[in-house]
Amino acid sequence: MTQGLENASFWPMGLCVLCGLPAAGKTTIAGVLSDSLKKHKGWLCVHLTYDDLMPPEAFSQSETNSGQETQQSLASNWKSYRHELLLYLEHFLQALIEGCHYLPPPKGTEVIWKNFVCCLKEQGLISLGAEDTASCPHLINITTLRPTYFILDDNFYYRSMRYEVYQLARKYSLGFCQLFLDCQIEVCLQRNCQRIQPLPEQTIHAMAQKLEVPNSEKYTWEQNSFILKSTEYTMEDNLQVLSLLSKTLENPVKPLEENTEFKEADRALCAASFLHQADQAVRQIVSQTMKNAKDNNLTTSEMKSLAQELNKLKVGFLENLKHQYNEKKKCYSASTLPINTALFHQQANDIAKKYLLCT
Repeated sequence: MTQGLENASFWPMGLCVLCGLPAAGKTTIAGVLSDSLKKHKGWLCVHLTYDDLMPPEAFSQSETNSGQETQQSLASNWKSYRHELLLYLEHFLQALIEGCHYLPPPKGTEVIWKNFVCCLKEQGLISLGAEDTASCPHLINITTLRPTYFILDDNFYYRSMRYEVYQLARKYSLGFCQLFLDCQIEVCLQRNCQRIQPLPEQTIHAMAQKLEVPNSEKYTWEQNSFILKSTEYTMEDNLQVLSLLSKTLENPVKPLEENTEFKEADRALCAASFLHQADQAVRQIVSQTMKNAKDNNLTTSEMKSLAQELNKLKVGFLENLKHQYNEKKKCYSASTLPINTALFHQQANDIAKKYLLCT
């Protein structure tokens, strides 16, 4: 175990998203990885296989609907159940962090809740209460300090699905990474045929077209991603994955309020917008002042001198405004501009009066 993890005063925890097409080998690799983490790292590994946790109706097809309607209905149901699973996981994380009994959220699907609880029990994380009911509290069995990784095993073909898990990691400052199995669709179809309950081939084809591969160059939150190219999980792959998991535990996702990069970018946009509006406002004042001076028959020489003084006043006013903005570090709305430009308007009139009195 690395020095950074040894010195941790809490349970270092992480979420690992295992994604790819159906029959790509995700569950097999998750099992091998889980054994490897326990054997070589001494970590606790929690394997959450979505196919085992979902209720039967998540896979059932209505005979009354058309093929397209059935796919849409299944996708909608799966999305709802997936959100519910994440909610159960979040509540378990809360109980784990706070060291209290594990209770389910007030609302939920009983089958999913029971499947989730049984999954945790089978992996030795909790002990069931005296009664196996939805309201029964469960004791958490983790009593020793050791890193814990939750492997979420599902297709996660849309980036938005994976981002929901990332948000959960960010909320509780957990490690986060993605393992994507890049398996050819022909191999997936062949393996699918060997399953006891194979999926329709059109489902796999449709998912392959929608599949969004992790892209760390475009999406910075996907920077801790590893793409497995081969159909076999090699020793080299295992070493690289273990290295990635160690790295993400040592560098958990920072909470959103600590995202200074986003704040600075937003602040810069506000500053640019505010200063642009201020510039437009003072330009209009200068233009109107020059027009009034021309109407009062100032000479060409006087008009030139007046323009130079007004331009100098404008530059100084905007520089001072920019300085004040940087000090206060906040966004100004357009409604505050009349107050800010009132002084400039008065100063511009005072300069113009000097020339008008001389005529």
